[in-house]
Amino acid sequence: MFKKIIHIIFLPCSEATLLMEKRNAHAISSKENWKLSMHLMICKWCKMYSKKLALLDKIFTETFTQKESEIKNIDIQGFKNKINKKLDF
Repeated sequence: MFKKIIHIIFLPCSEATLLMEKRNAHAISSKENWKLSMHLMICKWCKMYSKKLALLDKIFTETFTQKESEIKNIDIQGFKNKINKKLDF
């Protein structure tokens, strides 16, 4: 019963997940951060969602970084090949 009241007073789950996504994209205000922290202390479902969101963000960031470095290496190698062909006449 107490947890339901706290959910209503502080922050419903729908708003909490929205704030988590917003926080992931860019910074949120200190008031929003405080409300989200209070919500995460009492809501195990949103806490699990927050952990999964952080894990997914980490995986996507690492994957994107790897792909980005692979693309740069390919572009550099292609550039070197073009120069070598032009030097060979």
